Amino acid sequence: MRRICTILARGGSKGVPGKNIRFIGGKPLIAHSIAQALASGLFERVAVSSDDDEILRAAEEAGAHELIVRPAELASDTAPKLPAILHCVEDVEKREGRFDVVVDLQPTSPLREPSDIRGAVALLEESGAPNVITGLPAKCSPYFNLVEERADGSVGLSKPTDPPIIRRQDAPRTFDMNGSVYVWRREVLTADMKLFKPGTRLYEMPEERSVDIDTPLDFEFAVFLMGRR
Repeated sequence: MRRICTILARGGSKGVPGKNIRFIGGKPLIAHSIAQALASGLFERVAVSSDDDEILRAAEEAGAHELIVRPAELASDTAPKLPAILHCVEDVEKREGRFDVVVDLQPTSPLREPSDIRGAVALLEESGAPNVITGLPAKCSPYFNLVEERADGSVGLSKPTDPPIIRRQDAPRTFDMNGSVYVWRREVLTADMKLFKPGTRLYEMPEERSVDIDTPLDFEFAVFLMGRR
């Protein structure tokens, strides 16, 4: 199986300005994902896509094989991610030929381990699934204690059952997506840009490796957890 890893990192973050090149654990944030991809031993190419020259320089210094300049229309804060991943993959394939498996690592998830990447890829390749996402057990269950607001302002259980579930242990397992690792079969990424497909599987990760840095508090929490390692 020929595998490529993509890492998409826009400039101009609003929640944490400059977060992708902000230092954490002694190196730029994006360098952690690159190091994990390389350490996994799975990929022929590790490609970083960005609209920001500083991010691309940091990626090159961290050992990324491919530096892809992302078009402006794919780099706004409203642009969907999947077309940007496909653009990155197709750019590399012009030089390297077609890949079988595409793995995208979120650069704001510095606490994942190479074993998480290997586990998600193994789940895809061994199960025959079209794609794999990662997540952690949900703190609130839509069957038990997650409520949603109705049009009239009242609230009710998000996913009620008949008869109602009275013990959390009796509810189906639910997960929070952590966005850390996405894995696709290459033909599926081309054919359908939707994330959820018939047969999509989830690789479970622990809470302490699922932090996604989106706010200054997230960053501080990631620094705290990294310092405990």
